[in-house]
Amino acid sequence: MRTIAHLSDLHFGRVDAALLDPLTEFLHAARPHVLVVSGDLTQRAKSKEFIAARAFLDAFDMPKIVVPGNHDVPLYHVFRRFFSPLGRYHEHITTDMEPFYVDDEIAVMGINSARSLTFKGGRVNREQLERVRARLDPLHDRLVKVLVTHHPFDLPAHMDKDDLVGRARKAMKEFANSGVDVLLGGHMHTSEAITTDARYQHGAYSALSIQAGTATSTRQRGEVNSFNMLRVACDRVEVDEIGWAAEEGIFRKTGMQAFTGTKDGWVPAGSRDAPPAQPPVQSPVQ
Repeated sequence: MRTIAHLSDLHFGRVDAALLDPLTEFLHAARPHVLVVSGDLTQRAKSKEFIAARAFLDAFDMPKIVVPGNHDVPLYHVFRRFFSPLGRYHEHITTDMEPFYVDDEIAVMGINSARSLTFKGGRVNREQLERVRARLDPLHDRLVKVLVTHHPFDLPAHMDKDDLVGRARKAMKEFANSGVDVLLGGHMHTSEAITTDARYQHGAYSALSIQAGTATSTRQRGEVNSFNMLRVACDRVEVDEIGWAAEEGIFRKTGMQAFTGTKDGWVPAGSRDAPPAQPPVQSPVQ
């Protein structure tokens, strides 16, 4: 079983500084196998914000899968926005726009959904989907395949479908063919974990769409600052929501959802379509 820490929407430039040390301490104690940051590292794509984000990332020595978000593209600097939209991201964070990690249990790949022609929304293109297929198709089916973007491919029915990443429906068809198991994203500043079969029907295929809230930003949307800790095995995914407890000055577990892998894809653990669940694995962090 592998552990993935899933952070999103850090928004350096508009962070609650009181959260940074407790967040760092929590992650050092948890020691996840992989640290995922699904975009919006900065508030306005300024150099000083990227430098602060870089210093935060450098505090951790585990493999990292980091992708940009729409806030990592300059908003007001028109020349940079259209001619070097991710120049500062490349300078301070990484030039690898499709980071990849694989071991004998999981494969985690990131792709960029941020675009300079849209202020808020995101998009993926055909070439990106082809590279996802080329990277993930050859891998053994026993590996849990995880794809990371900033913008979501799925959302609960009550949320605005206009917030979905552009070309989501075409992408989901490709992901069904490649056996993508888990989609990690952010952007909405809300925590959600759902299966994709309500919106997308691709035969016996259902992936998990998991959104992380904002880990450190003061721009909360009715939720406390939070992130996710995932425990991943070939037939089970457990998602712990880790929320900020201001009165205690710590991050702690505030909820958990579990999903089971079946012949018809991923389903909530305990649903009538799932085989009997295995005893829960003890979280490495209380």
